[in-house]
Amino acid sequence: MNPAANAKPPCPPIDVLTPIEQYVVDIVKKKRGEKGYSQKELAYLIDKSIGFIGDVENPKYRAKYNLNHINELAKIFKCSPKDFIPDNPFD
Repeated sequence: MNPAANAKPPCPPIDVLTPIEQYVVDIVKKKRGEKGYSQKELAYLIDKSIGFIGDVENPKYRAKYNLNHINELAKIFKCSPKDFIPDNPFD
């Protein structure tokens, strides 16, 4: 019996964030740092689980900010939702 024949296929590669998704993550991280919020504190402020911000900031996880999150973040950081979006599209 060949054990390799019964082996599970390798896991698919981890999805990499698109440039615009990474841009949003970077802006939120910057604003979070400027305000001195921990990941846990920011998650609490947007009514998400304790680990949500960490999951979004870690490229190994598929968690991402959506438009509702961006709207809540804009309220918390007292800015426009447009501040989380680049001026020009990515290629």
